[in-house]
Amino acid sequence: MTKDIFDCIRESHSVRLFKSEQIPEPTLTRILDAGNMAPSAGNLQPWYFYVVQDSAVKAKLSAASFNQEQISDAPTVVVILADPARSNERYGERGAQLYCLQDSAAAAQNILLAAEGLGIAACWVGAFDERKVQEAVEAPPRLRAVAMICLGYSGEQPKEYKERLRLNEVVKFIH
Repeated sequence: MTKDIFDCIRESHSVRLFKSEQIPEPTLTRILDAGNMAPSAGNLQPWYFYVVQDSAVKAKLSAASFNQEQISDAPTVVVILADPARSNERYGERGAQLYCLQDSAAAAQNILLAAEGLGIAACWVGAFDERKVQEAVEAPPRLRAVAMICLGYSGEQPKEYKERLRLNEVVKFIH
């Protein structure tokens, strides 16, 4: 059973305490497929998803992330890496420096929303040493670590809705 997209957006939040139960492979595949369907400049899809379930590698990722425990605790961690060279081929420096990062962030958001829709808890991790993350997953040097998404079943109590800024505080209409 999946949720309405607006419910997913409204109800999603970062979970940092996970149960040890692993996500069934068909569910994980659907989540990864959602990431792969993200929009990208020129449809180049300059991302790679390294799916980490090995506890030793997750421990290295946690250490590379200033010891954020949810990385070691989550049954699955998806490391999203961008390939700047792929975007550079069509868009030059702007593609390598910006588009591949925007595209990979869109893939990360799709993963988060798909997880929420399928009842899987998630946490986006962006604070880490890129080189150490790259080494932990043995990624080629050309790839750049953009985000890590911790996935699993929540071990936390449901959270209250978090207040957001009002639209009139963040929106400017230009007619």
